Amino acid sequence: MAVADLGGSVAHAALTEPDRLWSAQEVLLRPSPVPAAAGVYGWHFVQAPSADLDAGRLLYVGIAPRYMANRTSTQNLRKRVRYHYRGNAARSTLRLTLGCLLGIELRRVGKSGTRMTFGKAGEAVLSQWMAENARVCWIEHDEPWTLESELITQLDLPLNLDQNRRNLFHGRLKELRAQARQRARELDVSA
Repeated sequence: MAVADLGGSVAHAALTEPDRLWSAQEVLLRPSPVPAAAGVYGWHFVQAPSADLDAGRLLYVGIAPRYMANRTSTQNLRKRVRYHYRGNAARSTLRLTLGCLLGIELRRVGKSGTRMTFGKAGEAVLSQWMAENARVCWIEHDEPWTLESELITQLDLPLNLDQNRRNLFHGRLKELRAQARQRARELDVSA
């Protein structure tokens, strides 16, 4: 759905009560149904990643591309949504959050040991959990960063940390992620 010229309330409804939610299996098809365009995407969960969160509703929004004053981003909805479903926690804050909530062990990886992921096995477990539980919808928007701030301000999005300190789940999620990073720093670098 393209909402570039429509108001925020239309975007809210398109993300909170979408006509359709897409599974990993559908999104990862070739050709993918996700447009290679700028926009906002929203994540709903069949089973919530925490007992403190409600299942079956919008819990997180993201954008593609993000605003970049110095250069043009190559990201788009298709790349970001597909990456969230099959990538790793080092480049997906959604995957990092979900893995931490699900209790998957975060590890330092790579030669430098500065990147943090759930390792090959942990990322596979997370990808499987997302395939079973995560559903996504999206809307096209030429400047998604303008819409993202509005959505985070006006909606209850407990899995968003950036711009979302007012959310009741923010402190707990931030602390959980910090603890996971600290534990990872105490462990040997994983292969």
